[in-house]
Amino acid sequence: MVVEGFITGLHKSPYHGFSVEFAEHRQYMPGDEIRSIDWKVYGRTSRYYVKRYEEETNLKAYVILDTSGSMGFTSAAMTKLEYGACLAASLSYLMIHQRDAVGLTLFDTKITKFLPPRSTLSYLKTIQESLAHSHTSDETEISPVLHEIAERIKRRGLIILISDLFDDPEKVLTGLKHFRHRGHEVIVFQILDPQEREFAYSGDVIFEDMETKERIQTQPWHIRSNYREQMRLFLDRYRKECRENNIDHVLLDTRTPYDTALLEYLTKRKKMG
Repeated sequence: MVVEGFITGLHKSPYHGFSVEFAEHRQYMPGDEIRSIDWKVYGRTSRYYVKRYEEETNLKAYVILDTSGSMGFTSAAMTKLEYGACLAASLSYLMIHQRDAVGLTLFDTKITKFLPPRSTLSYLKTIQESLAHSHTSDETEISPVLHEIAERIKRRGLIILISDLFDDPEKVLTGLKHFRHRGHEVIVFQILDPQEREFAYSGDVIFEDMETKERIQTQPWHIRSNYREQMRLFLDRYRKECRENNIDHVLLDTRTPYDTALLEYLTKRKKMG
């Protein structure tokens, strides 16, 4: 529903025609895939024709989803991990229907699931099942995972990292630069909860670190100004260094419509040809 609604919204937009174009029709023959039948042509002619697609770029995309403890935070109905999993599923659906190959990696302090890229429609179910069963762990260590994946991938492709990036920015950025050094295109979708950006708490509050379990009791108004400034600096650093290294950085929160992220992907895909 997310992707089909998004595609409908793109109709007559500057991105119209991005989806796979077909060069010609030919009459349906026994053994052809039923899903290749052009039902609009059938409606006009009462004859079965299938679409013959033009050659496409065989893009390999790697969706990397952070499942560490901080991704389990929510101040509303959806955690960052749930939002990220839905985004990963939507991107995978879109890419496979664009006849591109997509793989999935789940990680916390290490890789917990690695599915290499495939472009078959049946593979989508494998990806969706892995996302449906994903859950948060305790800790985060992003950089070693990024380096390991960069060494594992031999062919240049598109790297899509979905994470809150709550780790040492210096180390995370070094991992992202490793992908660029090896010739990959990179998109980072940084997902935050609205409260992590706004810090609109009131009264006496106990904050607990979701990974270390450390607690602090305070009145938020005492630290709100300093917290927001530190968060601004944190986000600005990622934005600045990603831009300097030709990495697309997209800041989202769990209220952001998925169309925003899907459009960013299409923009990158269009640039890649």
